[in-house]
Amino acid sequence: MAQAFDRSTRKQHAAENAMDDPGEIARFLDGCSDLMRQLLDALALAPDRPRTFPEIEDSLGWPRRRIASVLGGVWHLRSTQFEGRRPYRLRDEHQSDSGRWELWADQAQATAIRAAQHE
Repeated sequence: MAQAFDRSTRKQHAAENAMDDPGEIARFLDGCSDLMRQLLDALALAPDRPRTFPEIEDSLGWPRRRIASVLGGVWHLRSTQFEGRRPYRLRDEHQSDSGRWELWADQAQATAIRAAQHE
């Protein structure tokens, strides 16, 4: 399923790695940690809205750098079972307007995350 080029697909880090298949997103959620599911649920609450790691951590009541740890922890799952794909989008500090890493789920990803979380 091809993504339309809009504000959520511009200036991304490795946009080709963003998942868009709802079944694949559901399988990812089945295999990831509770913390990763919490992160994805938070991203799904604000689709198409890039936010900095500290902004997301604050919304979850998490300490600083927890997102980096969670993303590092899911790297093995992404690499071994999903060919590096991920159910979220990101910008690095050179691509973002904030000058910091930003993370978000697009509308299709958010819909798939919410559906899989409530199955």
